[in-house]
Amino acid sequence: MSAPGARGVPDSTAPVHLVVGDDPRFRADATKVLVADLLGDDDPSLALEEFTLAARTDGEGDAAPSGDGPPLVDRALSSASTPPFGTERRVIVIRDVGAMSAADADAVARYLADPCPTTALVLVGGGGRIPVALTKAVKAAGGSEVKTAPGKTGDALTAALDGAGVKFTGAAAHRVAGWFGDDAGRIPALLEVLRSAYGEGARIDVDDLEPYLGEAGGVAPYLLTGAIDKGDAAGALEILHRLRGSGFHPLQVMAVLHRHYQRMLRLDDPQVGSEQDAVAALGGKVKPYPAGLALRQARLLGAAGLRTAYGHLAKADVDLRGATALPEDAVLEVLVARLAGLSRRAGAGGSSPRGRPRPSGPSRGR
Repeated sequence: MSAPGARGVPDSTAPVHLVVGDDPRFRADATKVLVADLLGDDDPSLALEEFTLAARTDGEGDAAPSGDGPPLVDRALSSASTPPFGTERRVIVIRDVGAMSAADADAVARYLADPCPTTALVLVGGGGRIPVALTKAVKAAGGSEVKTAPGKTGDALTAALDGAGVKFTGAAAHRVAGWFGDDAGRIPALLEVLRSAYGEGARIDVDDLEPYLGEAGGVAPYLLTGAIDKGDAAGALEILHRLRGSGFHPLQVMAVLHRHYQRMLRLDDPQVGSEQDAVAALGGKVKPYPAGLALRQARLLGAAGLRTAYGHLAKADVDLRGATALPEDAVLEVLVARLAGLSRRAGAGGSSPRGRPRPSGPSRGR
C-alpha cells in the first residue's frame, strides 16, 4: 500500500525512515501508511510513540523547550533504545525534524550508529530545512527515504488516482491540474469527495467534476494571513471557512500559517530595517512589497508576540493530531481567532505609521 503523492516503496526492515516533501498533506498521508505497515499486527497503544518538535525560536537553531524533563529528541531516542514489551517491535515517530538543532541531529546520528534492532524510527520533515547531518546519518544507517508530493500537479494527480477508487477522463484531469495550479496537496481531498459522491470505480468527466471544485480557484491563502495581521478575527474566520469548503486540508492551513510566521521570525532582527533588507533576509525569493509587510508585522508583534504566536501554532498542531476531542475545524477556528486577537492587541499598543516599515537599526549593505 502506498500513500497518494509518495514515491518508492520503503524497506520495512530498515532501522530508520525519513519522510520528506514540501506538502504537509502528502507527508502526513505517507507517514500514516508507513506507520501502519511498520506496525503490522502490533497494538499501536503498546508499540507506537509519536513526538512533534516545536518550531525554532532563536538564532542558534535550537528547538523551543517542550516542557519539564529531558529535551524531546532525547526522550524519543530513549524510547527508541528500549526493547518492546508485548509487541514484536517499537515504532517511534518524530515529526517536524526540520526544527532539530545541531545537537539534536548529532544525538540521532549517534543512535543510528548502533540502532536498537527491534525499533523502527520514523523521521518526518516539516518545521524547517532538515539538517544535512541528519540526512547523512539516515543514509549511513541504511535507512529508507520516502519522497512525497511530486513537483507537478499533473504528476500528483496521476499518483493520487492510483488506488483512489475513481478514474478521470483526459479533459477532467486537465481541468483539475489547471484549477489547482501548484497546490497539488488538495487533490487527495477532492478524490475522496468524488468517490463518496459517485461511488467506487466511477469515471469522472468535466461535467461531473465542476460542482465539486467549489471556490478553490477564488480563495487565496494570503487573504487569511492578511486578515489575521489586521486583527480582523471575523474576516479571518470567514476566509478560513471558505478555504476549508474549497478542499483545504487542516494541515495545509497549518502549513500556510507556519510559513507566514516563520517569515516574520526571520525578520525579527534589528539589522533588518528596510524592504530591501527584508528581501535579502528572506533569501531574495520574496518581492519587496510582501517582504515589507512581513517586516512591519514582525516589528508590530515583537519577539514576545512571535513567541506567543508560535505557542498557539504548536498547541493547534498537537490538537490536530488527537490531543483534544475538538473537531479539526474548531481547532483551526480557535487558532485563527487567537492569532488575529494577538495582532489586534499589538496594533492597539502602538506601531509605526501605515506604509513602509520604520527602520529600527542600521541597514545591511550600506
